[in-house]
Amino acid sequence: QVQLVESGGGLVQAGGSLRLPCAAFGTILSINTMNWHRQALGKQRELVASITSGGSTNYADSVKGRFTISRDNAKKTAYLQMNSLKPEDTAVYYCNADRILFTDHDLGAREAVDYWGQGTQVTVPS
Repeated sequence: QVQLVESGGGLVQAGGSLRLPCAAFGTILSINTMNWHRQALGKQRELVASITSGGSTNYADSVKGRFTISRDNAKKTAYLQMNSLKPEDTAVYYCNADRILFTDHDLGAREAVDYWGQGTQVTVPS
């Protein structure tokens, strides 16, 4: 099967930085757009940043100029570099892939659509 695993979360002071990797595991053939979302306590989940397989990126206005999304296709990993962190960045950060093509041992080539990781907590105290 396939797994998306986020890491790198933690507690950081305002103005600090964190880098969140999102690694895909499994016999993966390709991953198209990868996204980072976040959900603060009591709020709706929001899209933070996206990156296509070709490297085109998009950002939420609230993080432009502070966050950078990147990916290493060979390592099947996306990254979210977060700088100048603010208390309002506190949330659980989730990695998501729009579509993953992978090989199942018994069923052959398969497709996972809108696939999510388990999330990682980022806390920026005020």
